[in-house]
Amino acid sequence: MASLSASISCRSSPLVSPQALLGEPEEPRKRSHFPACRRSVLSHLPRSPACRVGVLPSLRRRDLSKTIHASVTDVSVDIAMKEVQLPKGETWSVHKFGGTCVGNSQRIKNVANIVMKDDSERKLVVVSAMSKVTDMMYDLIDKAQSRDDTYVFALDNVLEKHRSTALDLLEGNDLATFLSQLDGDINNLKAMLRAIYIAGHATESFTDFVVGHGELWSAQLLSFVIKKNGVHCKWMDTREVLIVCPTNSDQVDPDFPESEQRLEKWYSQNPSKTIIATGFIASTPYNIPTTLKRDGSDFSAAIMGALLRARQVTIWTDVDGVYSADPRKVGEAVILKTLSYQEAWEMSYFGANVLHPRTIIPVMRYDIPIVIRNIFNLSATGTKICRPSVSEDDDSHKLESYVKGFATIDNLALVNVEGTGMAGVPGTASAIFGAVKDVGANVIMISQASSEHSVCFAVPEKEVEAVAEALQSRFRQALHAGRLSKVQVIPNCSILAAVGQKMASTPGVSATLFNALAKANINVRAIAQGCSEYNITVVVMRDDCIRALRAVHSRFYLSRTTIAMGIIGPGLIGSTLLEQLRDQAAVLKEEFNIDLRVMGITGSRSMLLSEAGIDLSKWKELLKEKGEVADLEKFVQHVHGNGFIPNTVLVDCTADSVVASHYYNWLRRGIHVITPNKKANSGPLDQYLKLRALQRQSYTHYFYEATVGAGLPIVSTLRGLLETGDKILRIEGIFSGTLSYIFNNFTGKRSFSEVVAEAKQAGYTEPDPRDDLSGTDVQRKVIILARESGLKLELSDIPVDNLVPEPLRTSASAEEFMKKLPQFDQKWTKKLEEAKAAGKVLRYVGVVDLLKHRGAVEQQTYEKDHPFAQLSGTDNIIAFTTTRYREQPLIVRGPGAGAQVTAGGIFSDILRLASYLGAPS
Repeated sequence: MASLSASISCRSSPLVSPQALLGEPEEPRKRSHFPACRRSVLSHLPRSPACRVGVLPSLRRRDLSKTIHASVTDVSVDIAMKEVQLPKGETWSVHKFGGTCVGNSQRIKNVANIVMKDDSERKLVVVSAMSKVTDMMYDLIDKAQSRDDTYVFALDNVLEKHRSTALDLLEGNDLATFLSQLDGDINNLKAMLRAIYIAGHATESFTDFVVGHGELWSAQLLSFVIKKNGVHCKWMDTREVLIVCPTNSDQVDPDFPESEQRLEKWYSQNPSKTIIATGFIASTPYNIPTTLKRDGSDFSAAIMGALLRARQVTIWTDVDGVYSADPRKVGEAVILKTLSYQEAWEMSYFGANVLHPRTIIPVMRYDIPIVIRNIFNLSATGTKICRPSVSEDDDSHKLESYVKGFATIDNLALVNVEGTGMAGVPGTASAIFGAVKDVGANVIMISQASSEHSVCFAVPEKEVEAVAEALQSRFRQALHAGRLSKVQVIPNCSILAAVGQKMASTPGVSATLFNALAKANINVRAIAQGCSEYNITVVVMRDDCIRALRAVHSRFYLSRTTIAMGIIGPGLIGSTLLEQLRDQAAVLKEEFNIDLRVMGITGSRSMLLSEAGIDLSKWKELLKEKGEVADLEKFVQHVHGNGFIPNTVLVDCTADSVVASHYYNWLRRGIHVITPNKKANSGPLDQYLKLRALQRQSYTHYFYEATVGAGLPIVSTLRGLLETGDKILRIEGIFSGTLSYIFNNFTGKRSFSEVVAEAKQAGYTEPDPRDDLSGTDVQRKVIILARESGLKLELSDIPVDNLVPEPLRTSASAEEFMKKLPQFDQKWTKKLEEAKAAGKVLRYVGVVDLLKHRGAVEQQTYEKDHPFAQLSGTDNIIAFTTTRYREQPLIVRGPGAGAQVTAGGIFSDILRLASYLGAPS
């Protein structure tokens, strides 16, 4: 009876020998790594829950005697027939839950619910220690070997964290069992930490044994919760199953054949369709406890998935999946739906928060997909890492299908070894990297010129001093003799890597990448690209890293028609445009892939700047609250200098000649310009010609449809006629909505001054009606059309029929002007009666006569059946007489004044720009 009890209770003892904990290797066993008691015949008996905690089943002595005296051969055959074979294949799904996922009692319940809702036939669940527990365990070791007495209180904190969690989750026998095990473990740890405290040192085996307890406790807690819900479940101490061989690089290599045998053995004794396994921990071939190092639970899950040939491995975390870039650095980062194994491997190496870098290796062998999902957002489908299918995706033409993601590594230094004596000398590179290896430095990236004149490589900044000293020492003679010119260290560097499996077969990816960096004014210090082309790596200065990351990410992931906009002049026209943008932006982005972002708004006194785009629903409030003193150069630099939006446009809604004088420089800097401001195109001829020449030579666009007809397509119609080979003979039209209204309503029922006052009251005139009546606005429109048609005229070459009576042109104010205007009504009444007597109407028109090479602004009379006589309200009308439209001129007619139509004309130009940049038509 005693021997049977000893045999059974031995099963629950830790898989650790005294020699192992002291760091002395045990002799490996040929047949099994389990203690001898595990290999006894009785060890093959199925274990009941009672047996596992050392309680004997209620057997009568005579039954026990029969069992003990049975033939060994008979029992072995009997048990072999009853042993359960481990099924492998797609019936298994593997889940891994990180520390955040099991961070408290409620989260452990959530995990249990997810496991139970998984409809897979069999499930193996790998769990990490509760959140922060691994750090707490390492802290215990640090305190103990530093002889810091507070390790005792720190251990009490660990105990209390798990005790309180258990009290929330468990009850009855389950609670008592767990707390008994927890108390026993804590007492053992207390004794072990006391020994470390006395010795002042902890072996790696001691450390690994201590820190692995967090996983043991979380696995047991989760298994009890699942069993509490009526699901049969076993928990696995993976130190009994996973065997790994430590390497020299602080990593471990799984022993798959041995681990597979142990897994089959474990399962034969613990058959269950739901298994909760500890992550992170394993054993060496000598049964010494070890770990898979930091973030090793992902690795545990991948190994178990490979051993089981599972259908899928799901890594549960606290993010929605793998991002195209670090979302803390790039607000535009998106969740990637799929990644190939190679892409995930590359991104994890370069610091992306994807997976443990070696997690991919085990699952690749069996083409087992890994899915990254968010436990806090079950609606998110996550990211699937798998072998890419042969067929191309629907979006295979998009840049983001070529470059999947971007990752960065900071705190690096670049070491450059340079000299003419290196060229053609065998062994130089070997000597360089041999010296680096001797100091234990990690080389992140290597770049060498084909001339062999220089070799540069990146190492962690904390290791560069030792590397530089080693190289100086190794090549002291070569440096002294001049065969090597220098060993140069460039500190404060970062690596930026672009990763994508399709880059290898896609021309132009590198060009796009470096063009984006150049546009963001980023200087590249070194470049590396393997022939596999899974990644392109560049070294930049650390201060430029985030800007570089945003620049390249936006170039590949934002719409080609993402446009950074700066609105100059938020007056009547500008504010109306902002309202239209606000109302239409979402539709444009969703239906036409046009992403318009107002990055800045500036008036003459204050401006509002934004890094991500201004909320147009409350821009006026933001301008008041967060506005700063207006500075046009700073404004332009902000809108254009963001570096992560491919295109920039400045929209000038002013009538300011000073603002217009900047157009040329803006266009030279690659900034598109859209404006209703007439000053640039009607200014000095030489400046206009210079502006148009630049526009034709560059790929930067300058649109000004609203300068002539507000929202009417006058300039574009003229260009269309000219570009298709038509010859313009004459352009004649009513270009002023204000004057159109005045003459449409001056029919004899009211005096001229009364009609002007009515127009002013209705808001159709400028605050001072003389600005409209002078004809200067029409004059500027005429000169613009004349120049567009090919006439090289100055503004002064266009005669204007000024409707402001000579004596009133110097009136002190608009009020004085309006008060004295009735004095001239008789003159206007006479003109009207003369026109009526001839069967005509009065109109105020602008004329461009290409045959006579002249333009004019004048008052004219027209027959009552003429199109110009048919107008109403503020309508404009323009007639194009050409060789094609000689008998019947081409007419463009519609509203020519008002904030809505003018803003609409500007908006139309913005969309035309988007179309030129690649938006769908």
